[in-house]
Amino acid sequence: MSMIEETAAKLRSAYAPGTPIAPIHSAFGEGDLESAYAVQTANHRYWLDNGRRLVGRKIGLTAKALQKQWGVDHPMYGMLYADVDMSDGVIDRTRLNSPRMEAEIAIVLERDLQHPRLTLAEIMSAIDYAVPAFEVADSRIADWKFGIVDIIADNGANGAFVLGTAPRRITDIDLNACSMTMYRNGTVATMGAAAASVGNILLGLKWLAESSAKAGTPLRAGDVILTGSLGAIIPAAAGDVFESHVLGLGSVRAVISG
Repeated sequence: MSMIEETAAKLRSAYAPGTPIAPIHSAFGEGDLESAYAVQTANHRYWLDNGRRLVGRKIGLTAKALQKQWGVDHPMYGMLYADVDMSDGVIDRTRLNSPRMEAEIAIVLERDLQHPRLTLAEIMSAIDYAVPAFEVADSRIADWKFGIVDIIADNGANGAFVLGTAPRRITDIDLNACSMTMYRNGTVATMGAAAASVGNILLGLKWLAESSAKAGTPLRAGDVILTGSLGAIIPAAAGDVFESHVLGLGSVRAVISG
């Protein structure tokens, strides 16, 4: 078994109710993003072969300040699967190791984006609608002590996602002007704004579409795209109730069960 396949299997074993593992970047070297995505792809193929269905992507590290902090000059991405869509608003804590909540804007595509070089006009015309969303981040790396190689290999630390149910056309809003307030159990937990937190959402989507096309997994009509956290990442415990209000988009609510 190759180091890529061995590492992918270790990460799969660490999904709840498994036990988180030590960071894996030492097996490849710090900054080896090619190997990190190879591990992610190995698990992606394994999961598709075993019945999971790809329904979108998540983007991370869209803000320049975060990229500098992580030692890269571009965002990163992970895959979203149908079985982690918890848009009924009940997040199953038993399927997660140590969940943390991120308030985001989700974009849903109306058309495929298959070309590795795209214009911004093509990106905008391919969008169907936007909704407020939560990404439930969850790490298979013990104690969240990961570097860039670990988080990419671990599918961007995605655990689940929750979508709002009142879609808005992007012609009716300025995505980059949206501000967010997240509440945990009725108390403000974090606040943020798209322009300050994730940079230009449409440019992030352009990067993702081009990168996905080059990797042979282009974005498709109906895909959900989580565009990046609008504020701080908040730890979640069983019984917690989270609400996110995004100016111009509305609200999304989730309860942590288990």
